Amino acid sequence: MFPYVLDPDDCPRLDPFDGVAMRVTEASRMTLSVVEMQPHSVIPEHSHPHEQVGYLIEGEMELTVDGQSYPVRAGQMWRLPGGVPHKVTTGEKPMRAVDVFSPVREDMRPSKDQP
Repeated sequence: MFPYVLDPDDCPRLDPFDGVAMRVTEASRMTLSVVEMQPHSVIPEHSHPHEQVGYLIEGEMELTVDGQSYPVRAGQMWRLPGGVPHKVTTGEKPMRAVDVFSPVREDMRPSKDQP
């Protein structure tokens, strides 16, 4: 049976970079990721073909999109078309955010040796 409600511990945890942890789940056409970053952590510049929208729950970050930097504070949202280079950097405080990607991020599925 497909679980309709999940606790974060029910979702695979990914640790793609130092100071960055993600809990991920997916539906048939989208991936949801809850991202936690420690102070002074970086998600290096990257791009992917997926559309991405996000919401900063707590903390602050700098979002660099296609070479332009934007300060983002709790309560703000972002939207990125697929293929646009972007980077995330935290400052003095940790941050927590939610990202949604469409279509499904196959690369964010856990490997067979991860829970």
